[in-house]
Amino acid sequence: MNGRTEPAEADPDAIATARPPLLREFLLVAGLFLVYKLGRQLADGHTAQAFRNGHHVWNLERAVRLPSESDVQSVLLHGDTLVHLANTYYATVHFPATLAFLVWMYLRRPAHYVWARRVLAAVTGAALVLPFTFPLAPPRMLTGTGLIDTARVYGPSVYGPPSSDHLSNQFAAMPSLHFGWALMVAIGLIAATRSPWRRLWLLHPLITLLVIVGTANHYWIDAIVATAMLGVALALIHPPHRTRTTAGRGTRHLAPKESVLVGAGR
Repeated sequence: MNGRTEPAEADPDAIATARPPLLREFLLVAGLFLVYKLGRQLADGHTAQAFRNGHHVWNLERAVRLPSESDVQSVLLHGDTLVHLANTYYATVHFPATLAFLVWMYLRRPAHYVWARRVLAAVTGAALVLPFTFPLAPPRMLTGTGLIDTARVYGPSVYGPPSSDHLSNQFAAMPSLHFGWALMVAIGLIAATRSPWRRLWLLHPLITLLVIVGTANHYWIDAIVATAMLGVALALIHPPHRTRTTAGRGTRHLAPKESVLVGAGR
């Protein structure tokens, strides 16, 4: 033994958790949000078919005895404050919460960030296909359901009249990416953290579900389809193995004791 300490071998987990280049990730995430907005606009049209599909979905939900969306809305309509909060949550939480989730994951859990970004991209890409093949009017537009457009009546609203709204496709209710993204945020934070309270993140998709249904922006089936798409993406795109780095504090790695002691003598 010559008393020299050999350099520690590269830790594969340390390589896996290196942060991706910031500029590249900024462009990828910005592209994800841009595709989300532009893709839904490109799928605009087929108004008559969207309303027919809306009535088909409504009748299917009643046939399989899903709870009525009007039951949730009636709870919100007990007071102006509650329905206004629901409309505000729908209008303001969706994008900022998802963006904050990705930024935090990038800074604190790089390996989980790459996984979450890939899952969100896969779900978003798949979701953009449905408006082309199955345009769907939201329940707030249907007659005979007893539902009202809470955002239009109580505010705030992110949509204008469908005929003049060129910023969004209001006939792309299925799937609900509001719910799909919220569920992925909760799953990602549960997977990437160790807090005993981390399952409380599921309140975000739960509140989102009640909001999108209660405001009559989505059917239950929209959330069910989004969940199925997310489930497929999660089955195909696996999260990183939980380590002290990927689920603990910070991104610092400690070299294994064995690699430090090589050649040091015993």
